[in-house]
Amino acid sequence: MKNVISKALLILFCSLLIPSSFAQTLQDAKSSGIVCELRNGYVGLVVEPVAAEVLAMVRDINNQRRDLYRQIAQQNGLSTEQVAALAYEKAVEATPAGQYIQDSTGAWVKK
Repeated sequence: MKNVISKALLILFCSLLIPSSFAQTLQDAKSSGIVCELRNGYVGLVVEPVAAEVLAMVRDINNQRRDLYRQIAQQNGLSTEQVAALAYEKAVEATPAGQYIQDSTGAWVKK
């Protein structure tokens, strides 16, 4: 079951890493230190204020993730929070050195 969840999460991140409807991609925003992966499995703002476009991108990505986490959770008999926690682990693994992640205290740290 964990393998199925891992594959589903991999597909999720591949589909969400480069949202085509936004001029600035998630990867651009992460590389610029504007957004990071939150411990709850979503993305958050490291700095504020940000351009409306970036805020809209973050909201859209988090809404997409929320829907997919629910779907994966229902298919595998897990809670949405469990799926989100696994997603965070995968996101941290995929985050290149020098980009921000949220640590266990809630602080932004460079990987």
